Amino acid sequence: MAPSHVLKCCQKVLAWVPVVFIALVVAWSYYAYVVELCVFTISSTAEKAVYLVVFHLSFVMFVWSYWKTIFTSPASPSNEFCLSKADKEQYEKEERPESQQEILRKAAKDLPIYTTTASRAIRYCDRCQLIKPDRCHHCSACDICVLKMDHHCPWVNNCVGFSNYKFFLLFLMYSLLYCLFVAATVLQYFIKFWTNTHAKFHVLFLFFVAAMFFISILSLFSYHCWLVAKNRSTIETFRAPTFRNGPDKNGFSLGCSKNLREVFGDEKKYWLLPIFTSLGDGCNFPTRLVIMDPEQLTVSSQNEPAKSSGANQSFPTRPLSESQNRLLTSDSQWVEGGPEEENVKPGFCNIFCA
Repeated sequence: MAPSHVLKCCQKVLAWVPVVFIALVVAWSYYAYVVELCVFTISSTAEKAVYLVVFHLSFVMFVWSYWKTIFTSPASPSNEFCLSKADKEQYEKEERPESQQEILRKAAKDLPIYTTTASRAIRYCDRCQLIKPDRCHHCSACDICVLKMDHHCPWVNNCVGFSNYKFFLLFLMYSLLYCLFVAATVLQYFIKFWTNTHAKFHVLFLFFVAAMFFISILSLFSYHCWLVAKNRSTIETFRAPTFRNGPDKNGFSLGCSKNLREVFGDEKKYWLLPIFTSLGDGCNFPTRLVIMDPEQLTVSSQNEPAKSSGANQSFPTRPLSESQNRLLTSDSQWVEGGPEEENVKPGFCNIFCA
């Protein structure tokens, strides 16, 4: 037990290494820009003042959003998704998966659950001992079920999900603007010092670092903008959520405008501030019903009998929350639903945070 405890402590400490690295790079960039460039290099007072004002605005917004992304705890499912004591005991006694699924179906009949596993089973987390809400996944790094989990990001040492996804997007955007502004304003002095034998190391290196981070963050930010427009998480891009009629990668898409509002909220004046304004509670989401011609629907059901007859479970109908009703107003073809399965390994989506 002792070695295992020590190993976990070491893992927790090492998990902060990427965050400390980013913090040190940001602190150095602040010194290099404010002191080495603005104080010791730029001679024009007006140019110096403009640079410092814009720099500090971008710096504050970048640090604020980064802080919120790191220290906002991932949202977990509410107690209504936990099995009752009697159901839990009965579930643990049963050895047959069919009997266990029957217990889970009874427990989930009043829950806003609209997605299943690929095998049409109720999504259940044995680790947390709860029925997973739509778009919820278990993170093996955080060891909890995270609502609308996108990925576990080592650069923030936190899960990016329902509670902090907006902060993560703003962190990417402001870090992109920060790097762009630094690189653009340092460029002329970079060229000057590059051809000068008395080059200033901090100014030269500042341009290289800003340009490098800008290029790497640009691809990641563009990818997440596409995800927001499609109303998908990184996990759902790899595994489409399974609805009653089968997998549908666009099942949660309500259109670009409504998808943006679901993440950033109704009031646009708060969109660029790292304060929580996302709509909903993270446990249930409005979902798109695939509109099909009646003949196509009949043909589809005949061609895919396994999907429709796999598990004869009933999906509950539950009134939409106020925020969801606002999203779905004037759209009679929309109803409510949700996504996926299985535990998520910490490295599953880290390739998008590199």
